[in-house]
Amino acid sequence: RSAEELRLRALDGPEGAAMPGPRPPGQRWVWMNFESPSHSPGLRALAGNLFNWTLSYRADSDVFVPYGYLYPRKHPGDQPMGLVPPLARKRGLVAWVVSHWDERHARVRYYHQLSQHLPVDVFGRSGPGRPVPNSGLLHTVARYKFYLAFENSQHLDYITEKLWRNALLAGAVPVVLGPDRANYERFVPRDSFIHVDDFPSASSLAAYLLFLDRNLAVYRRYFHWRRRYAVHITSFWDEPWCRACQAVQTAGDRSKSIRNLANWFER
Repeated sequence: RSAEELRLRALDGPEGAAMPGPRPPGQRWVWMNFESPSHSPGLRALAGNLFNWTLSYRADSDVFVPYGYLYPRKHPGDQPMGLVPPLARKRGLVAWVVSHWDERHARVRYYHQLSQHLPVDVFGRSGPGRPVPNSGLLHTVARYKFYLAFENSQHLDYITEKLWRNALLAGAVPVVLGPDRANYERFVPRDSFIHVDDFPSASSLAAYLLFLDRNLAVYRRYFHWRRRYAVHITSFWDEPWCRACQAVQTAGDRSKSIRNLANWFER
């Protein structure tokens, strides 16, 4: 197969800045995006049938590349190591690392409600956060029992490194705000996280977290998944590119195009 036939134009970002066109015969163009629909402007300005494939965190993409995933544990050294993180190291209750503070976001509104009932230590460059210590994010979060894995917007399959790296890999129990619980359970065991939707109010969630803080036997149940699974964190951008190349090789001469990218992604 010639280089021209296998050439792949992967466009990072939704707007397609400086988009060349039309698509030459024999090329396959891939729309690659890891932002949510709320932060993907310009989709409706793209011409129909411009792209052959989609590559994103959405499970129904042509090339599915999530921010992370669990895989069956095979070796003792698979991350995360240990069945239960050392509880003696956990001196704090709830941590949250946030880089973009926006009072209009649901996650910020929920934080304000939750912090009225229990202490939340915020780290980041904006809002009430303080800088992440020199020991790094993972070591910092590991000292807490819970981590607020709050997404900046709530959309299908939009589950980012906030869950995979900042919480599960670090060894804190994730408290999630994003898509609904059923969506999370497609990717992680139901007893590996706490969903804000499970509680009628932030005060009732706070009461449950305080209960777990006092009842370590119940708290430890949120780490049972570590007996069976390890965490893979997607490496950007080499991993998406490799997955796209594999898809080209597997597809052969079969061709397709995306008729209306915005209708698919924004639904």
